[in-house]
Amino acid sequence: MRYRELAGTDLTVSEIGFGVWSVSTGWWGKVSQDDAISLMRRALGLGITFFDTADAYGDDAYGETVLAEALSGSRDRIVLGTKFGYDLDAPRSGHSERPQDWSPAFVKKACEASLSRLRTDHIDLYQLHNPRLDALQRDDCFAALEDLKASGKIRWFSAAIGPDLGWRDEGMYAIEARRIPAQIIYSILEQDPANEFIAAAGRAGVGVYSRVPHASGILDGTYTKGMTFDPADHRSHRRQAWLESAVKKLGMIDFMYEGKPATIGQIALKFCLIPSVMASVLPTMTTVAQLEEYAAAPETDDIPASELRRLAELYGDNFGTGAPQPLRSSR
Repeated sequence: MRYRELAGTDLTVSEIGFGVWSVSTGWWGKVSQDDAISLMRRALGLGITFFDTADAYGDDAYGETVLAEALSGSRDRIVLGTKFGYDLDAPRSGHSERPQDWSPAFVKKACEASLSRLRTDHIDLYQLHNPRLDALQRDDCFAALEDLKASGKIRWFSAAIGPDLGWRDEGMYAIEARRIPAQIIYSILEQDPANEFIAAAGRAGVGVYSRVPHASGILDGTYTKGMTFDPADHRSHRRQAWLESAVKKLGMIDFMYEGKPATIGQIALKFCLIPSVMASVLPTMTTVAQLEEYAAAPETDDIPASELRRLAELYGDNFGTGAPQPLRSSR
């Protein structure tokens, strides 16, 4: 494993981080608590030190409690990130987004609750969870964060930009106006608006860290070029169309992975780590095999410059369509 500083902070994080959403939300299949704990402990054993969770992951803030159960005895060895902003007590229908609250009282209450669930006296990286522009413009919210920092309850704060690919104004405001690090979506197939965020972060002297580096599974080896989908596929038509488009693009970048000693999943991670301001990448990991594959990615060969130039040409032309339009993925 290799390590980088998250610019704008004094935090040193592993280039491959562990997104606790993988094992706490059920969005990629059910992972038992025992398996989740074993996976996180194995990750630490492989040198992964950055663990990113949220109070909104799972029922009853399970994403925080399961992390505490796994690693509370190793607190001094990890960089712990969690998120706030969603009102966990508010009524919610299905998978609809919860109401958000950015008031100073709520921010401080949420922090205290997270500290208790995480069994720690401080949070290394406290992140606004999917803030809209009006939240980022609230001086009282950031004054509350400064108070928490001054008290030692948090070390640094940042913004997790989302929930979907996009949110350009929010990302640029967080980086340029607030001058704070940002969690962003970035992958070989989904480079915008992340490229703008990366450039802005370099100018502002703050870091970024990425989620969904495998483009919702397209780049993790699950899909193959030329793959087709049954018209009766249970997924929505929009989702099926997205998959078909993504698999077509996968076939156009086969020069990056076919015949290589590294897997496509590892190459996808290496791509995300190219920018110097990219501190860490958070892939979705639910099995030991994925964990071991991805943890080894930093040690694989760099992507040749000639391949990066060819990829840039393809991406600039939206893989032959002539009209760049980023794919959409969510977490």
